[in-house]
Amino acid sequence: MNGNFDVVVIGGGPGGLAAAATAAEAGMSVCLVDDNPACGGQIWRGNANEGPPTGPGAKWVARVRDRVDVRTGSRVVAAFADSSRWIVRLEHEEKNSDIRCTAIILATGARERFLPFPGWTLPGVFGAGGLQAFVKSGLDIRGKRVVVAGTGPLLLAVSGGLHKAGAHIPAVVEEGRIEQLARFSLRLFPAHLGKLAEGARYAWTTFGTPYLTGTWVSEVSGAGRVQRVTVASGQRLRSFEADMLAIGYHLVPNVELAQMLQCRLENGFVKVDGLQATSVENIYCVGEATGIGGVEKAVIEGRMAALAASGQADRARRLLPARDRQMRFAARLDAAFALRDELRALPAEATIVCRCEDVTHGEIRTCHSWREAKLHTRCGMGPCQGRICGPAAQFLYGWDAPLPRPPIFPVPVEALAAVIKDSEGDR
Repeated sequence: MNGNFDVVVIGGGPGGLAAAATAAEAGMSVCLVDDNPACGGQIWRGNANEGPPTGPGAKWVARVRDRVDVRTGSRVVAAFADSSRWIVRLEHEEKNSDIRCTAIILATGARERFLPFPGWTLPGVFGAGGLQAFVKSGLDIRGKRVVVAGTGPLLLAVSGGLHKAGAHIPAVVEEGRIEQLARFSLRLFPAHLGKLAEGARYAWTTFGTPYLTGTWVSEVSGAGRVQRVTVASGQRLRSFEADMLAIGYHLVPNVELAQMLQCRLENGFVKVDGLQATSVENIYCVGEATGIGGVEKAVIEGRMAALAASGQADRARRLLPARDRQMRFAARLDAAFALRDELRALPAEATIVCRCEDVTHGEIRTCHSWREAKLHTRCGMGPCQGRICGPAAQFLYGWDAPLPRPPIFPVPVEALAAVIKDSEGDR
């Protein structure tokens, strides 16, 4: 499982696939690592009922199939420098291995942002994208009543997919104001007609479903599971009988590995130059980790990073206008779906903020930092290592998350010991 490569691409979503394929076609030896069973990411992942992905996703998968060493089901738990090369440590089926490379392309994507409110830990509450992934993996939700809530364009895509899978959608609940959404849509014309058409298709799929704007989930209740979802719009409350709640407040970039490699961040995203290079030599970053912007942005950036890494900077620069157009879209997306202040007032004293360690809002709201909260309550010290409660705490309390340390994910003690040994050797 060990090996030596010119480039290691970490993440097998659209950006990672584009980077791996482009680098391999430029004559470089490439290893593509992804922790999922198959490449494609959330957007191109195959459906258990319909088979592998079709369209652009299938084309990119085919382009890497015979040219790239693809290692799915493998997680990167650490990475460090070794002379002029990088060592990337993988964990696969509780065994660890090292791969060495000259350059790294980070395509680590993003995860959903969860915000705590009374009842959010009840069985039946899912991340919007998480429930979508479960359905793609074969979860039967026919006849289930699913309220879709949060913010961002993902809500329409999820509601359309769930409706197609046989779910009943009592309401789509968007916390953004209607005027924000209207301005965002108007600014997509004419440069992003494809995105407008895609949104219209999703809206048509759920035609007749109430689409509530300026509204947010204030509470979920039920006897051991979700039975009722209460939403608020100012002082007005409204309830829906439901079996499930699919909720997500836009996306949070996965930047932990970039931070571990000492790449500079800016406004929470990995800072890159005009060729997708980070502040660390021979490390590039693409996709949602540089700005939440969707498939087109990720693919363009993946191609640019691979071309730059293979010494074809001029070809990479030809893609700059297309990338910059997608970056403008990302900035508009971020502004349109900014979180509203009312969401900070939702947690009650007994509302759990850190699910791994059962730490409540009342226990940590008077703390002044992550460090203080960890010392007093173990907040953020569970298996997810703050991936869920970290962004929530940053929004609720204004805390900056501490720098990550290896291993990035929970690993067997054997792998952890190896990481510690190598880290000490570097020092």
